[in-house]
Amino acid sequence: MAEIEYSEHGTRNRGVFGTRLVASVAYLVAAACLLPMIAVVLAAVTGGTDTISHLLATVLPGYALTTLFLVVLVAIGTLCIGVGAAWLVTMTRFPGVRVLEIALVLPLAFPAYVLAYAYTFILDHPGIVQTTLRDVTGWGPRDYWFPEIRSTEGAALMLILVLYPYVYLLARAAFLQQSATAFLAARALGNSPWQAFWRVSLPMARPAIAGGVLLAIMETIADFGTVAYFGVQTFATGIYTSWFSIGDRAAAAQLALCLLGFALLLAVIERTRRGKAKYYQAGKSHAALPAAQLKGWQAVAGFTLCAIPVVLGFLLPVCILVLMGVESEQNLMSRRYIGFIRNSLTLAGTAAVVTVFAAICVGFFQRLRPGRGSSATGYLARLGYAVPGGVIAVGLMVPFASFDNALDAWMRETFDVSTGLLVTGSIWLLVAAYMVRFLAAALSAYEGGQSTVHANMDAAARSLGQTPLGTLRRVHLPILTPSLLTALLIVFVDVMKELPATLIMRPFNFDTLAVQAYRLASDERLEGAAVPSLVILAVGLLPVILICRQVGRR
Repeated sequence: MAEIEYSEHGTRNRGVFGTRLVASVAYLVAAACLLPMIAVVLAAVTGGTDTISHLLATVLPGYALTTLFLVVLVAIGTLCIGVGAAWLVTMTRFPGVRVLEIALVLPLAFPAYVLAYAYTFILDHPGIVQTTLRDVTGWGPRDYWFPEIRSTEGAALMLILVLYPYVYLLARAAFLQQSATAFLAARALGNSPWQAFWRVSLPMARPAIAGGVLLAIMETIADFGTVAYFGVQTFATGIYTSWFSIGDRAAAAQLALCLLGFALLLAVIERTRRGKAKYYQAGKSHAALPAAQLKGWQAVAGFTLCAIPVVLGFLLPVCILVLMGVESEQNLMSRRYIGFIRNSLTLAGTAAVVTVFAAICVGFFQRLRPGRGSSATGYLARLGYAVPGGVIAVGLMVPFASFDNALDAWMRETFDVSTGLLVTGSIWLLVAAYMVRFLAAALSAYEGGQSTVHANMDAAARSLGQTPLGTLRRVHLPILTPSLLTALLIVFVDVMKELPATLIMRPFNFDTLAVQAYRLASDERLEGAAVPSLVILAVGLLPVILICRQVGRR
């Protein structure tokens, strides 16, 4: 009897220890997500104002207007393409619709800056299109007008082509979940199919559509590679210029604060609209929306409208990159490129494991101890996705660079030993930045799987003597293996594509495929940039194929 009581007492102690351990890790993760924002605010407030005053009098209004103009263009473009394509593949039937409803997701595999390299190669002045035009017509360089790809409009087009799948996926899911009752009632009242769509179906899908557009906008303000390559001056490029070219960390922090405020405003708007704008189906029955069979010119028009984004956003760029890669004659198996691939895989793999571990701790803490503390932890963990990578990089570099300098000065004075860049010179700070940036994606995947684990399973495990950590290890994790693998894959690919944080925070002589592609493209060696870009694209296809399989099953 005493042995049983001792065992129960030991189990209880281990349970308390496990709960405290999970809570401690969850709070530590939330603090890590909050640290860059606090550091940016403090650095911006305490830093000098000379540089920012000069920027305010010269280029800062241009940064703001250009960023706003880019956001408006991307919002309109992704809205029109995403909603239009989602409605066509959901509500109509024409030859090829089953292929197109999956193919419309494929451009999501492209980073926007890779698409920019491909289109610049064929549309710029020395590119294939303009060269052929001059050869056929005999015109000189000043005898004709051609749209400038290196412009704000060109950058917006690149971003639209890779970001519209966000709107498409959410809009299509919303249309599929709608019952035909309201739509048919509108048709019975004399509305045409277009009027019924505009007055009934579109308003009911508005929360999902707004969420997709806001996701595209947040990705737009976080983009650095596309706007930097096209020479478009936005807040993202201003942060990088202030950090490296001017060497004024305070000015970079102040620009980052402006961008952070805009990003958090968008996040608050998205959260508010998602919380208030809810639409429910009347009645318990669900009837699928009737799909119209298109014939003749209507079928051709429907196929063409859905195929254009796929061709421009995926098929054509892939063909261009392959052509560029062949012409570059670069050896992907050379020691140099193997080093780039090894660095990219090391960063992406380490960041994916750390991020998913953090997501498990935060998600399990919310389930283990529901309340204000765990809810605040989850909210802070998701906040990083709304913050651009450049802002996170500045927010982490400023305090840890100060720590490294202070530690080095103390060690020199006390022991006559230099510690150098102990933290900022390693990859671990960069891994921390990746975790903050992409924790929301991993947490969403984990919570999606966790919702399938019934509370009775937890109760049964505890009644059999399992501690909270034992329940997590023996019950939750085996069930959540598919969700965890999905989270690992998503974070892995996102890290492979991430550019601004990598450019700012990478250790010396530690270049990745994304950095190498950006460097070659900046030197106008586009054929060379195609080789690392193709590797990034190949890796980026993995989660997109996963999404396509889910769309096909649906």
